[in-house]
Amino acid sequence: MRDTADVHGYESTSYGDGFAEVYDDWYADVTDVDATVDRMVTVAGAGGAVLELGVGTGRLAVPMVEAGLRVTGIDSSNAMLAQLAVRDPSSRVTLIAGDMVNDLPGGPFDAALVAYNTLFNLLEDGAQQRCFDAVAARLSPGGAFVVEAFVPDGRDSSGSDVSVRSMAVDRVVLSVSQHSPDTQQASGQFVEFTETGGVRLRPWMVRWATPEQLDAMAAAAGFSVESRWSTMDGEPFTEESAQHITVYRRPG
Repeated sequence: MRDTADVHGYESTSYGDGFAEVYDDWYADVTDVDATVDRMVTVAGAGGAVLELGVGTGRLAVPMVEAGLRVTGIDSSNAMLAQLAVRDPSSRVTLIAGDMVNDLPGGPFDAALVAYNTLFNLLEDGAQQRCFDAVAARLSPGGAFVVEAFVPDGRDSSGSDVSVRSMAVDRVVLSVSQHSPDTQQASGQFVEFTETGGVRLRPWMVRWATPEQLDAMAAAAGFSVESRWSTMDGEPFTEESAQHITVYRRPG
C-alpha cells in the first residue's frame, strides 16, 4: 500500500474542471447558504466588500451580492467560472481567474471567505500559510477572514476505501479514495458509469490541517481568533464537532 495520497498528474484546475458541471447538483446541501450569507453580512458589515476564495459556481457569492455585499471571487478553474457566469449573467460578482495565493486582487476588503474545505485544496508545502499572509495583506484594518473546514478525525494509519456514492437505473457513481496521515493528505476519484456516456472520472485531492495548525498559520499572518462554531448559524464548537467555522480578525 502506498504511504502517500496522490493523484498522478493532478493540477490546481483539476478539481474545478472535473466537478463544474455536477457541483451544484452534488453539493447543494453541503453549506447552509442563508446562514453563511448572514454571517458574512455580520462580519463584513452591510454593503461591505468581500473576497471569496475558490468562488466556484457562485453558490455563495451570488446570494451574498443579493444581500447587498460587494463580492469579488477568485477561482483557478475556468469551467467553474463559466458556471458562475450562467448563474450571474449580469456580472454582479467581480470574477478573477487565478490562484488564491498569488493572484489575489489588491483590495482592501472588509472580509474574506474560504468555504467548505477549499483552503485544503492548497497542496504545496507552505501554500496555506502563504494564503493567510496574502489575505491579511488585502484586508482593511480590523478585517476578518472566515474559514470553513472539516476537523480531521485523527486516523493514524494509511488506508483506502471504495464505496457507492449514488446509484440509479442508468448510472452508478463510485467513490475511490486513499488517505495518508503522515502527509495529512487525502485523494480520490469519483468514477461515474453511465449507460450512454461510458466512464467519467472526477479527481480530488486535499491537504488537511487541524484547527490548531490553522490558528498557528493565522497568528503568523497577524490574525487572532475571534470566534469558532461548528455551524454557520452558531452551533457551539465541541470536541465532537466534525467541522469548524472560524473567524480570524486583523488588528483594528
